[in-house]
Amino acid sequence: MRALLQRVSEARVEVNDTTVGEIGHGLLVLICAMPGDTPEISAKLAAKISKLRIFKDEAGKMNRSLLDTRGAALVVSQFTLAADMSRGNRPGFSGACPPQEAERLYEQFAADLAALEVPVATGRFGADMQVSLVNDGPVTLWLDTEALG
Repeated sequence: MRALLQRVSEARVEVNDTTVGEIGHGLLVLICAMPGDTPEISAKLAAKISKLRIFKDEAGKMNRSLLDTRGAALVVSQFTLAADMSRGNRPGFSGACPPQEAERLYEQFAADLAALEVPVATGRFGADMQVSLVNDGPVTLWLDTEALG
């Protein structure tokens, strides 16, 4: 799985001018399921994200996690994180899971975060979504489960 994390003071996702997911302080998690991903990989990624020390402590250092700060996560599916841009000018997306499998893993990931007692809001899988956020910092991080070992 691939995830792009943005530390936010607020974030919202809309579909057809209707808010379907919204959080205050926490993380916007753009997530992409890749071939070979499993529920175990999803659980490992959720655990890692919940414990990443990327929020400021009293001294202003990035030393607190999503769990420490009681922040929320807005989880949005984003197959374009699998883009292959090695040839030409048009990205290819064959590296992403097929939609049915990707949706199952996306829902699994959101459930895995919620099971860790992280408040979770979501976008709508496969929909044309408009995502609004206030990036806090800004802090933006890229995670790929292949690199987690």
